[in-house]
Amino acid sequence: MIRCPYTAKKIPVSFIIYKNNRHGKDFLSLTKYEQIFDFLLAKYKHMCYYIFRTNVLSKKRGGATMNLTQNLSLMEKLAILTDAAKYDVACTSSGAGRRGDGVHMGNCISAGICHSFSADGRCISLLKILFTNECIFNCAYCQNNCNSDVPRASFTPDEVCTLTMEFYRRNYIEGLFLSSGILNSPDYTMELIYQTLYKLRREHHFNGYIHVKAIPGADPALVEKAGFLADRMSINLELPTADGLKKLAPYKSRRAILKPMRLIQSSIAANKNEIALYRNAPQFVPAGQSTQMIIGATPENDYQIMRVTESLYQNFGLKRVFYSAFINVNEDSNLPVLPGGPPLLREHRLYQADWLLRYYDFKVDELLSEEKPDFNIYLDPKCDWALRHLEYFPVEINCAPYRTLLRVPGIGYKSAQRIVKARRSSALDFSDLKKIGVVLKRALYFITCSGRMMYRTKLDEDYICANLLSDRTQIPREIRESGYQQLSLFDCGILEHTALPQSDILASEHTAICGS
Repeated sequence: MIRCPYTAKKIPVSFIIYKNNRHGKDFLSLTKYEQIFDFLLAKYKHMCYYIFRTNVLSKKRGGATMNLTQNLSLMEKLAILTDAAKYDVACTSSGAGRRGDGVHMGNCISAGICHSFSADGRCISLLKILFTNECIFNCAYCQNNCNSDVPRASFTPDEVCTLTMEFYRRNYIEGLFLSSGILNSPDYTMELIYQTLYKLRREHHFNGYIHVKAIPGADPALVEKAGFLADRMSINLELPTADGLKKLAPYKSRRAILKPMRLIQSSIAANKNEIALYRNAPQFVPAGQSTQMIIGATPENDYQIMRVTESLYQNFGLKRVFYSAFINVNEDSNLPVLPGGPPLLREHRLYQADWLLRYYDFKVDELLSEEKPDFNIYLDPKCDWALRHLEYFPVEINCAPYRTLLRVPGIGYKSAQRIVKARRSSALDFSDLKKIGVVLKRALYFITCSGRMMYRTKLDEDYICANLLSDRTQIPREIRESGYQQLSLFDCGILEHTALPQSDILASEHTAICGS
């Protein structure tokens, strides 16, 4: 808090540039803006990075840049804050099972509401936005850190509600993914997020899927209240190790991140007991919690990353751990130089290994070790493991246990279930396996049907490896043929020629969505 020289009122430093007047009246003149900025530089040099900034107008004062704010339309804010949210990938929507009740708007079926995915697996069916891209922290890897010269914008709770409801009515989205930078303080930001969720659920009666980010360091009571309104909550671990976090985000700590994660875990467990006793008790984060790690910004190997992942699943009960290939968006000496671009293929292998941990009963120590700390990027982790353990193969399809079938390359957990069920009535051959969904071009080296292999093949590591590498599906086509690209609301003309009538928008709003 500082005392404004013109109003004699104590104002948070984040909002000193403008008077918080929604309709733009009584704004200070440009001259007064500059005078205030000069005053802050002289009196509060160590705090000058807290000053609210946008890209509307810039003035240099004493080596620092002041970006003056003006009124932004809702569409301008949307363009800025959807683009700012594209690096947060922890936004899948599976796990919630709330159906429409005929009274509220929307539903959230257990099959998930994600209609399509981008080339690198990112969900694009949710309205994915930041509440604000203002932030008081200076994380080296983040495009929205306090020292970045990027366009700045902030929604109000009513604006987020308007966007969500109007987009939902037009069938553009079926849910909301809401993250945020830290505006002013963690408590202040979490309070705004809670107000947004409360308005959506109670005032607008939105019954669709909501995934919200919990703010580390915020009051646990605020996190808990938001958890009763959201379907899923997540807290980004940011980096795999505490040392990496200390190096690139010195104002964050691993303890501050894990504390709300533990709170959400314990609250979910307590809520299950309440629901068992009282059927109509409100649900707390019914779709569970998730987290995200940036891959490639710090020198951790795959073994260290997967050990952290395994620990999170076992100790915090997470539903998903997401991996985000590091993209260098800032010029910082602490950041690595990646001449080959973001490590997207490495990210892909980590996701495959993560799947093996969750659905295939693999342990990290089976996939990697200190002697072999990284995955083979040219082979999926399951094939790589099988080649290093040929003593377990070939597997007889008609009598092998279910857990053994899970470890055969080319056999997924659904295919394994179908095999176990189908072989009860008759012996299976390779044509049956193809109908079941087994990927025979991988599995044929590791299985037999009634004691016979599909072709005469050698059970030799080099021979099998050479044939598997010839399978171009080992490397996803999207990664082979295209670079990193994040889809946007504005890529496909979703918002073109769209005009929302003023009558459809809350009267209290001073801006409306208009077509481009």
